[in-house]
Parts: sequence; structure tokens; C-alpha cells
Amino acid sequence: MPTEFISLTSPNASTELNPLRGPNEPIDPTYLNRYAKALDDYAFNYTLVPYDSSWFDPFTIGATIAAATKNLKIIIALRPNTLYPTVAAKALATLDQLSSGRTVVHFIAGGSDAEQAKEGDFLNKEERYGRLEEYIKILRRAWESAEPFDWEGKYFQFKQFSNRVRPVNGTIPVSVGGSSDEAYRVGGSLADIFGLWGEPLKETREQIDRIYAEAEKAGRAPNDRPRIWVTFRPIVAETDDLAWAKAYRTLDMLKEHRANGTGKVPAHAPKPQNVGSQRLLDIAARGEVQDRALWYPTVTATNARGASTALVGSYETVAESILDYVDLGAELISIRGYDNLNDAIDYGRYILPKVREGLKERETRAQVA
Repeated sequence: MPTEFISLTSPNASTELNPLRGPNEPIDPTYLNRYAKALDDYAFNYTLVPYDSSWFDPFTIGATIAAATKNLKIIIALRPNTLYPTVAAKALATLDQLSSGRTVVHFIAGGSDAEQAKEGDFLNKEERYGRLEEYIKILRRAWESAEPFDWEGKYFQFKQFSNRVRPVNGTIPVSVGGSSDEAYRVGGSLADIFGLWGEPLKETREQIDRIYAEAEKAGRAPNDRPRIWVTFRPIVAETDDLAWAKAYRTLDMLKEHRANGTGKVPAHAPKPQNVGSQRLLDIAARGEVQDRALWYPTVTATNARGASTALVGSYETVAESILDYVDLGAELISIRGYDNLNDAIDYGRYILPKVREGLKERETRAQVA
């Protein structure tokens, strides 16, 4: 399948560089529509609508994006503890019909006990992944079954559920992310897409191999393995020197906002519990720059809160860095910056075309060979 690009939905003009009122900033409908249309106009393929226990409802935002765009696919982040699977099956299929088949679901099993407890979830990590496995199976059954069905599982039980809300294309792509053994097992065996945070090429290759091994263990053919999604935070400019100057300005602002309490993470936040963030911090301890342009000070400045590894360089350098990951097997590349709208426009103007040009050149060379 072709290489595709993902962004992250921004419901207002607040950014990590200019946090405005921080987490209390309300939705700006005009901004949200402008942002979504910019992604559509610049040929991004997807936008992720994130989930947080204290933030906006992803389904409502997703429906707004669907109404404002023509081609952009909407990835709804969903925690299984927040919505019963029969309800989620109908909600996702409803959005899929409203968007003419442009809906994807990205599952978050839950990487923090404290965050999960805020919404009444007290399962341990192993149990959360067991629940996720059951959840995915129920969704697919609900989308595909022509007849009412019962379910008697460890985490969910119901009788004679009947779903009359069908996805446009028969099903909805399911994404799973993570860097733990449980994530590899569930995602490798069941997911259509597997999401990774940006790590060096060697570690990314190792993770892809783990995912594919779990897919093979589950009896999936090589042409049925999960598509690999890798996320970066590019900091770009016309030249490498200008990009590095911009990167250090960005780093200073991230540190300043965290110190004064307006950043994404409190100044004295404990070490993150999830394996993905721990891996990023461990790699950051090895040095600031990995491979061609992968930069890690943004990881330590934010305590590895979410996807936080930067790619720094000129448009050409960053495009070539992305192509390095495509060569490893990544088919979905998520790029989102620190100045949300302006960075998305810059990526659409300067990065996406260069990556797509590089892909065409590779295809031409392969045909000649």
C-alpha cells in the first residue's frame, strides 16, 4: 500500500509554544475547521483525534472534521474503559457513514494507572490488554454479523446484540499502539495498523520484527500484517543551520513552559509508567542526536509525554530521514509540530511533496531494475 501521512487534530490555537490558557482553552470552531481544511488541502491522509481523561470528546470533534473535509480520514482515539463495545461499534459506524467511509479507530489500552483511575478503571496493565483483545473481537463481530449474537467473555457479557449500523466498507480499520510485550501480542495478532513513537532506525526495526513475529504466531500471512505507523515532531527550515537554531528556540520554550507550570507536564512529574516513554528516555540518555536527524532533548524536556522525538533539519534532510523509515517498512508517517497550524502547512508545502517525490524515484528505479 502507498505511504500515507497523519497529523494530529488541534481544536484551538493553543500550542506547546504558546499555551494560551493551557488545558482550559475551549474549542474554537473556526480554528478547528481551518485546521482540518488545511490538512485536506495539503493532502494529509489522516488526522488523529486524541483522547485524554479531562479533554474534549473525540467523536464530536471527528464529526466536525468530517463535515469540513472531503478526503481526510479521521482516527478516533478510544480507551476501552470509556465506552461499552456495543455502543462503540455503533458510534464508530455512524461516524463512518457520516464521513463516507473515512473512519479509523486507534485503541489506547492505558499506559498510566493514575490516568486510568480518573475514569474508574482499576485493571492492571495485563488485564487492560486482555480487555482490549476482547473489545476488538466484539467490534468486528458487531460490524460483520448479520444476526443477533451473545457474548460471554471475561470483561464483557451481553445477550442478543443486534447492530443495524454498518461501516461503509464492511469494517473499520483498527489501530493499536505501544512498546510492551502485551501491545506487540494484541496488535500483532489483531490490528490493521500498529503505532510506534519515533525511535532510532535500529530500535524501530527491532520493534517491527516483534510485531511481525506476533502476527505470524497468530497465523497471519505476510500480506495481512499490521501496517506500521511511526510518529515524529519535525522541526524544519530552509537550511539545516536555520532548523537547528529553531530547534534550540523550541527547546528553550518547552523548558520554560514546563518550569512555570504551563507545559504539558508538571515540572516535577515522576518517571512515566508506560514502556514507550521509558524507552524514549533511555535512548535520550545515549545522546542528543540519533541517525540522520532524530533529536531527543524534546523528549527529556517533556518527560517523554506522548510522541516527543523530533526530526531536525532542512526540508531535504527531514524528507530523507522519513524515507529511511519508509525503507524499514513504515507505511504511515505521523508528523506534527509545536506550532500546530503553521507547521502543518509547512509540512504540506515542503515535506510531503519531497517524500512523495522520493517514493516515486524509488519506484522508478525498482521498475528499471
